[in-house]
Amino acid sequence: MTDVEDGTTRRRGRNETEDERADRMWVELLQEVRVAQMGVQILFGFLLTVVFTSKYDDLRSTDQSIYIFTVVVGAAATGTLIGPVSLHRLVSGRRIKPQAVEWASRLTLVGLVLLLITMASSLLLILRVATHDDFVPWIVTGIVIWYVVCWFVLPLWTRRRYTDTE
Repeated sequence: MTDVEDGTTRRRGRNETEDERADRMWVELLQEVRVAQMGVQILFGFLLTVVFTSKYDDLRSTDQSIYIFTVVVGAAATGTLIGPVSLHRLVSGRRIKPQAVEWASRLTLVGLVLLLITMASSLLLILRVATHDDFVPWIVTGIVIWYVVCWFVLPLWTRRRYTDTE
């Protein structure tokens, strides 16, 4: 796309080849994944220790089920968010970086959804054990809505609002 300003033509966007774009997008994606990986790995590590505490044996059956579900989803989130690193390592040098970036981006998005589920179920379990109150599902629902707005709605709105369709 071009703009005409003072009788000169200037190009919008970056002037980069497909390979340069893939390289840039790969670096950006890895930076994003590092942030998500750190969070999911710390949360997952914490979750793994819970079963070894004396409090675990006192949990109700429902709470133990929530815990097991949370650990399994946390393991899936960890694996999915580490997936782009493995993908890059196994396809590096094969001249398919644009396709690798696309698949790594998909893995990252799935990983974020799994991280959201892990965080929500962790919060549900912690608040159920800490309070035993009926308002816990409402708090968790509010937090999940907040995450969905911050992680998905706002970025998608921004993309739609500020991306040229011409």
